[in-house]
Amino acid sequence: MADTVNTQVLLNGNREYIANFTWEYVDTGESAVQKVDISTLTNANGDTATHATIDRIDYSITAGMNVVIEFNATTNDEVAALSGDGCIDWTKTGGVTDPQSTGSDGDIVFSTVGHGAGDTYTITLWMRPKA
Repeated sequence: MADTVNTQVLLNGNREYIANFTWEYVDTGESAVQKVDISTLTNANGDTATHATIDRIDYSITAGMNVVIEFNATTNDEVAALSGDGCIDWTKTGGVTDPQSTGSDGDIVFSTVGHGAGDTYTITLWMRPKA
């Protein structure tokens, strides 16, 4: 039986993309699993996005487990390592922009660490696609 995963796009506008991700551990966990395929989004000018800026992350994660959010690259670029419940809001500082390191494809990936039977997460990302 596989882990239970769900993605709900809350807003896919020309300037902002908001998505909610839920997951429940059954037997595998996640390791650099693609959550946002940047090539399917457009920026404010209607151009195909190549990377993104993350402005805010709301999260609720089972105690004892962590979720690492990264920009996908040859060596992934960490955005945040999350645990517990909270909100990280970078809107006043301009957000966290993908540094587009070697091998970057602009996608956003999640990895779970320390997960066990019945563990869950709910994560909402506020992003601005860039070209």
